[in-house]
Amino acid sequence: MMGSCKNIKTICGLILITSIISFGNAVIASVKNQPQIIVKQQPQRKNSQPHPAFQAILPALKQKTQIKILLPKYIPESDGENPLYAIIETATKNKYEILLGFSPDCNGGTACRLSIITGETITRATPRLTGKPVFLAQGIKGYFVDSRCGANCSDATLTWRQGGVQYRIGLKAGLYNSLIKMATSVISP
Repeated sequence: MMGSCKNIKTICGLILITSIISFGNAVIASVKNQPQIIVKQQPQRKNSQPHPAFQAILPALKQKTQIKILLPKYIPESDGENPLYAIIETATKNKYEILLGFSPDCNGGTACRLSIITGETITRATPRLTGKPVFLAQGIKGYFVDSRCGANCSDATLTWRQGGVQYRIGLKAGLYNSLIKMATSVISP
């Protein structure tokens, strides 16, 4: 009986070790003496293509603007259940503004609008960045401004500067984590 008890402990130990090893990129950390499993983020594939919603407007946008166009690969609520449309609001040599909506004729109305994505050359007239400072991919510092809701909800925004251009992502009543994930999908290669 004693030998089978040791065998069960040995088998349980092997199963535990195998589970931890097969869990892949996980490490065990201790926070206030409470074991926590922290999953390391998988390296992202080098997919430089923006979200498919931008494919139809990208050629026109590239013709009209001379600044680097940064478009997210990740967009919340774009799981395919509701189609998402990218609409060029503004496109000049030094600026672009893209509206993401749930209808192809969305003009920014509250019912159809999901997000706004902008890029604009920084000049002396560009206001300084405000909001809650956050650190994004590649050590870039951004600024988060939460949405406000009353009769309608405004956009939560995340703004950062990169390569002489000020970029902004706005998400209607957006969550902090969603904006960080969108910005990371823009900045990361």
